[in-house]
Amino acid sequence: MNECNHIKGPIGVFDSGYGGLTILRDVRRVLPEYDYLYLGDNARAPYGNRSFELVYRFTLESVKALFERGCSLVILACNTASAKALRTIQQRDLPLLDPSRRVLGIIRPTVERLDELSPRGHVGIMGTRGTINSQSYDIETAKLHPSFTVTGHACPMWVPLVENGEAAGAGADYFVKQELDSLMSRDPLIDTIVLACTHYPLLLEKISRYTPQGVRIVTQGEIVAHSLADYLVRHPEIASRCSTGGTASYLTTESADRFTDMASLFMGEPVTASHIEL
Repeated sequence: MNECNHIKGPIGVFDSGYGGLTILRDVRRVLPEYDYLYLGDNARAPYGNRSFELVYRFTLESVKALFERGCSLVILACNTASAKALRTIQQRDLPLLDPSRRVLGIIRPTVERLDELSPRGHVGIMGTRGTINSQSYDIETAKLHPSFTVTGHACPMWVPLVENGEAAGAGADYFVKQELDSLMSRDPLIDTIVLACTHYPLLLEKISRYTPQGVRIVTQGEIVAHSLADYLVRHPEIASRCSTGGTASYLTTESADRFTDMASLFMGEPVTASHIEL
């Protein structure tokens, strides 16, 4: 048990790279009063094609780093980490590390909203291979909305397009249209598509262009932000341990200069990052 258990600290936000910044951006918009500490494990990204064991180990190392820097609450703003590591960390590691701290993911809050978002109960999930192969969305949806039909589709080219600055380029159109056509051909009744990778909002303009009319596109940032706001109201003991200076700080396991440039693109404002070794 950490002896500094009840000293206030920032809310930790973790992602394998830059994508979680789209979650942080919306969380800060909804809950601007809190302090945030973002950690991107860019040196080992992407996580999407890595094994369960590696994703779990890398995620746990990052959670521990955020705990050491005073975070009592950590959000895994990464679908792959939420799919492959969250449950083990919650059930096996937290009781040993510090049972008074919390680690939350972004899959469950998204699935909880599907009944409001999908009129016909036919949902498409677009994500990395890791997220889709984990079937986490299928499993959670079956628990909460057993009558729903879920079709998962991996989009392996979409993250590289974003991270190489090609999201707005003409070349991205081909890959976006190809994956959307493939998804819709598997279930033409899909009425809602969840972008289950936090990079994908940067492709939203093109995704909207090639999505059939009447099909809703769901990004996760706003859902996660309002879910977190509700969580903090329901858990005042956790909220009381989160500092409220309205600041955001950024850590990366890769080049701080490169992260600063990319993060500013994701956040829509200047960002300064520091390097961290895990």
